Amino acid sequence: MSGRFEPLPGGGASLALDEVEISILRSLAMQLAELIGPGDQPAGGGDPLDALFADGPSKPPADPALARLFPDAYSPPDRELGAREDKEAREASAEFRRFTENDLRARKRDDALTVVRDLDSLASGASAGAPGVLELAPEKARHWLTALNDLRLAIGTRLEVTDEDDGGDLLRLPDSDPRKPMVMAYFWLGGLQETLVETLMPE
Repeated sequence: MSGRFEPLPGGGASLALDEVEISILRSLAMQLAELIGPGDQPAGGGDPLDALFADGPSKPPADPALARLFPDAYSPPDRELGAREDKEAREASAEFRRFTENDLRARKRDDALTVVRDLDSLASGASAGAPGVLELAPEKARHWLTALNDLRLAIGTRLEVTDEDDGGDLLRLPDSDPRKPMVMAYFWLGGLQETLVETLMPE
């Protein structure tokens, strides 16, 4: 698979993708959108203002991948908390989550669906058998960057990659291991994310 975004004159980034790569990336982005859920979108016929002022959840998601995408806001990872500090941190996190998670879910889902829509446009305009070239304006590229990061976090969680472990040992898995396709996708997405960051950094 290819794995490099290239800078565009005047800003933004481009990426050449063949049909297989478009299909894989689209499938991953759709799965991410489904995992995240609908966010604060109103139910059919619902008043958007109701969704705007609706309280979100106060507890972390049960799914480990979602918990990684929507972590507690007030739980310092670098030190042990006393009982009182722990209680205060959990209460503050619950309150913060209640007012922010719905909106954050909606934005993350929109980022994932932006990737899907862009890939659909690329696939419809590509010649059979020839790579398509995706061109992203700077603002669109930032949506992609968020979606690629979320995909890597979700897949890394499924693979049990931790902050202290870069997952390099997973590359030595035999091809017969059912995790191997997910491992290859994880590192491919990492390459895309890294080069997209590089194209967006000011010189």
